[in-house]
Amino acid sequence: MTLKQLLAVGRGNDSGATLSEAFRRFSDCLPHVARNRTQRGAAAFLDPKRQRKTCERTKSPLRQLAMTTERNFWEIKLAHRPQSFWYPYPTLRNLGVLEQLLERATLDFLQLCRGPYQKIADIGGADGDLAFLLEKMELPVDLIDNEPTNFNRLEGARILKEALHSNVTIRTVDLDSQFTLSGEKYDAIFLLGILYHLKNPFFVLEKLATTARYCFLSTRVARQTDNGQQISQEPIAYLLGPQECNNDSTNFWIFSEEGLKRLIDRTGWDLLSYVSVGITANSTPAHPERDERAFCLLRSKIVPTITASPNPVPAHKDTARTIISWNTTTAAPGKVYVSIDGQQELLFATSRQGSAPANWIRPGRAYEFRLYDSDHTRVLDKVAVTTAPQ
Repeated sequence: MTLKQLLAVGRGNDSGATLSEAFRRFSDCLPHVARNRTQRGAAAFLDPKRQRKTCERTKSPLRQLAMTTERNFWEIKLAHRPQSFWYPYPTLRNLGVLEQLLERATLDFLQLCRGPYQKIADIGGADGDLAFLLEKMELPVDLIDNEPTNFNRLEGARILKEALHSNVTIRTVDLDSQFTLSGEKYDAIFLLGILYHLKNPFFVLEKLATTARYCFLSTRVARQTDNGQQISQEPIAYLLGPQECNNDSTNFWIFSEEGLKRLIDRTGWDLLSYVSVGITANSTPAHPERDERAFCLLRSKIVPTITASPNPVPAHKDTARTIISWNTTTAAPGKVYVSIDGQQELLFATSRQGSAPANWIRPGRAYEFRLYDSDHTRVLDKVAVTTAPQ
């Protein structure tokens, strides 16, 4: 893709929009986005013209924000270094698919990212486009990549950080080592396009399940081998030859769909939603024209969580209902409290894990459910519940 094509994707019918205007529109529009859209096909995300038309048709604030931000970042990048210096792939296009994952799981993007730990991480973030966009959404972010294998040894991320006057923390971590994240805890991590570059994906996912509440994961998958043998229904991983896929020796494991789902389950995650894009009929591990990508939204089985479903609650003239689910992930009991409109907390439930209905949700009121430890001294997780606009 040429730079001209890349910038054109961001323009759409809004070529005069600034980044600050895009963020304002995102903030204004996000609460009003319907959550029952018809699922779009993969081609809309892979073809620039169709992506632009899809964005204009759905008026998706998250996708519009991504496109405007992508254009703005390229202007900054080219003011500092030639195009060949920068990571060549449009990482912000992933936001359209992530939005589908959230819709299917009936979860709100900002609520998911604004949990008790007050931090998120973009792992394998290349030049940091996603990390810097998330920071503009007032989310504290760590950008984590391995400097020796990064496209420009993280110099691009450092240039953007300075140009944007950013507070994003840039950390170099080798995921193929017995790494640690220095005791950090994250509300969400983004692990996009990294898993098949890892020698030991089991260890990495297992480690991250102790570190983060949620994970947005994407990786290449395959439905059959090059000779036509079907593998999609079997829990299989294909080990690539050193130059077999894109002539890139850092490509290792390509999973079948069932193989990826089993890996997710065995490493301490619940799969909340799954979307595949690309060549979804006869994808293979290595052929460039038969490339399929799986996108997953995961929730840790190890880190304490509390959720509400549905959320936002469908609008009703009187009261509506949502189901509150929680898990302390330990043998110790927890306590669930609710605060209405910021008032004094009320005890909602007491148990290690469970689900209970809240059938008294009223329009125009703000509800925050908080999961505490047994002593009611430490917040383990929290979720804000709102009602959809009528």
